[in-house]
Amino acid sequence: MAKTSTAARAKKKPKFSTRIVRRCWRCGRKHGYLRAFDICRICFRELASKGELPGVKKSSW
Repeated sequence: MAKTSTAARAKKKPKFSTRIVRRCWRCGRKHGYLRAFDICRICFRELASKGELPGVKKSSW
């Protein structure tokens, strides 16, 4: 869980466009971020296994 101050700083508009920090909206994690879903890999796995992400299902073979 990210500190609230770092999450708040990431929401501000940066001075330069290259300074954008994309963070997970659930936990605030910045590494392992999936842009298509706007969440990190850990939260993605949790939500996908619960079936809460539309169009995503667990693969098995």
